[in-house]
Amino acid sequence: MATIPCYTPPDFSRPDLVGAPVVRVVPAQADGVLPERFHVTSNLPEYLHLGGGRWLLAREGRMDGVMVLRGDHLQIIEPRQVRQGDPVVVARSLRGEEGLYVHADGFATCAAAVGQEFALRTRASRETPFSCPYDRLYDVLRHDRDHGMILWVLGPAAVFDHDSRAAMATLIDRGYCHALLAGNALATHDLEAARFHTGLGQDIYTQELRPGGHCNHLDIINEVRRCGSIAAAIRELGLTDGVMVACERRKVPYVLAGSIRDDGPLPEVITDVLRAQDAMRVHARRATTVLALATQLHAIACGNMLPGYQVAADGAVRPVFLFVVDMSEFGVDKLANRGSLQAVPILTNVQDFLVNLRHNLV
Repeated sequence: MATIPCYTPPDFSRPDLVGAPVVRVVPAQADGVLPERFHVTSNLPEYLHLGGGRWLLAREGRMDGVMVLRGDHLQIIEPRQVRQGDPVVVARSLRGEEGLYVHADGFATCAAAVGQEFALRTRASRETPFSCPYDRLYDVLRHDRDHGMILWVLGPAAVFDHDSRAAMATLIDRGYCHALLAGNALATHDLEAARFHTGLGQDIYTQELRPGGHCNHLDIINEVRRCGSIAAAIRELGLTDGVMVACERRKVPYVLAGSIRDDGPLPEVITDVLRAQDAMRVHARRATTVLALATQLHAIACGNMLPGYQVAADGAVRPVFLFVVDMSEFGVDKLANRGSLQAVPILTNVQDFLVNLRHNLV
């Protein structure tokens, strides 16, 4: 199988699509208030009929967005961003009956069409072998390091272990991370490890409890706040290892979205949920491969704003890969239930996953 599957566009010569009407738009009556029957976007390729057989493919799609169409210019935005008078696409049928066509089979392969009405083990579980997903992931990451945009979504478990933390930093240094989404905890405990060699007071290698170690994460938050920023703290405290140090060294952008549970938080943490959503979306809309590790809430949030495909400058269409690494199926099942059908689960602990990735890529 090719590293990046080929895309097969719809056959617009089909009689039902040849006779499709022009898609309709209706002005929004107020800021954030949508017209009746507004179209709710999916993360699949969606086409609008502009008339005369011209079909426009939506770029930067996402789930639960709305379409604003001005002539040939199409935006997909969140409902809260709609302004009074914006021409909003209205359609609730998806097969061309109202000038809108959702193309679900663009990346279908022979392997997906086995011709069986019934089959066992169609969903990944704890019993599933993951050799093939790993091999596919290696190929995709090697390709997208130079020809795509690799987005990581990390939970704090990635930095509670010495080896996985070092592996993630190495992957960043070797160009396998173009942006990082996380919360206050990931950055806090990574900086705690750099300063004290602990994670929530435990030695990150031996897992032994350090005397007074339960204060370490609050101490590092306090020191970073005194310095004014993560970058300033890295310089002033002489921190030399870890994920945040690697991001600053490689100029990899990161978004730290706040939570009601946060200590501190660190200065860079965005505590306004809508601002955090907007900042995450900047990177999600550009991603070609996403790896979400041990963070169900951030993985689901990112998956919901993630397009299922990307359109290159030359018009070529490719899928967006989403790999979800966790100890249970819950996260990927939740993503699938919310439309992220491209999510590929790898059920393992993140420490083994990251070390394995480094061994095979570096």
